[in-house]
Amino acid sequence: MDSEPKDGTPNVPAPVVNPFFTRGCCEVPKLYHKNDKVFQHNCSKFDTHDWLNDLPLPEGFKVVDIVEVQFKNNRKDFFHLPSDLSVEVGDIVAVEASPGHDIGIVSLAGEIVRFQLRKKKVDPRSPDMKKVYRKARLTDIEKWVAAVEMETSTMYKAREIAIRLNLLMKINDVEYQGDNTKAVFYYTAEDRVDFRELIKILAEEFKVRIEMRQIGARQEASRLGGIGSCGRELCCATWMNDFHSVTTNSARVQQLSMNPQKLAGQCGKLKCCLNYEYETYQDALKGFPDSEVVLKTHKGDAIHQKTDIFRKLMWYTYVNDSSNFMAIPVEHVIKVIEDNKVGNIPEKLEDFAHISEPKADFENVVVQDDLTRFDNL
Repeated sequence: MDSEPKDGTPNVPAPVVNPFFTRGCCEVPKLYHKNDKVFQHNCSKFDTHDWLNDLPLPEGFKVVDIVEVQFKNNRKDFFHLPSDLSVEVGDIVAVEASPGHDIGIVSLAGEIVRFQLRKKKVDPRSPDMKKVYRKARLTDIEKWVAAVEMETSTMYKAREIAIRLNLLMKINDVEYQGDNTKAVFYYTAEDRVDFRELIKILAEEFKVRIEMRQIGARQEASRLGGIGSCGRELCCATWMNDFHSVTTNSARVQQLSMNPQKLAGQCGKLKCCLNYEYETYQDALKGFPDSEVVLKTHKGDAIHQKTDIFRKLMWYTYVNDSSNFMAIPVEHVIKVIEDNKVGNIPEKLEDFAHISEPKADFENVVVQDDLTRFDNL
């Protein structure tokens, strides 16, 4: 029986982490089993639903001889399938690599691949497309399992070496090739890094071919994963493959506060979700007048403060009375602007206001902002 530590704290077993989960595997492949249930769609984060799976093909229709193979995280590629080889989704296969061969799992097969090729803009007749060698043998799976289990320890060791060499870079992830002959090190760095000495040391340490691949901050968050401010897992770590540029204009159009702490995601960049509803807000704002236009009345000039886009209300205050907030429907704002252009000036904006709210002044009831509030206790 295991003895408890001297400090009295009980022995708690370390959580078992499945290193193959990043490859869509619910469990570690077994050496002496069929492994037909290792790959599951509910375990694959970047999974693609085959909506043509239950549809029968026309008689004499030639099925595409290309399959999509998934590797670590969001790395997928297309491979030609030999005429004498039949595979299904979930099969572990050995595919062509440079150099040697790699091991992956068939994530898409059949007619759906034709649509995926079109979506990814991949030419199926390209001579550069590599091919599937065979279904993985026992020795292939054995090498693959051994290589994958070394990735985490290799990453930590590589980080120590990079720190010892004073390199301003962060090694985020390591991916071994299936035949255990090459390792790809993914890193982020703000400036250019001379890692020639690092490659020499890594090659001597791990006895494999080394490839360094720089990624951006968004790709780093995608590989490391995390929980966003919405309470859900990061989009880039679950389903998002393409990263589009996000600008502060997306936040302005959606009337969001320009607070960097709220607009930035785990990667330190603007959140990708700012683009999700951007076009919807753009369409909704097409009928709104320019918010920079000052409304002229006999009571005084009024300036724009905020907009309620979907209720189609624009809030204004007088220049000489900023405490009076008036919500005016868009059609009334347009009418006042057109009247001002021809010299017609209304008496006051209150006649058009849908809602009028006085600005509430803060009343310090419990003296919570007074630093000397405890002196008289």
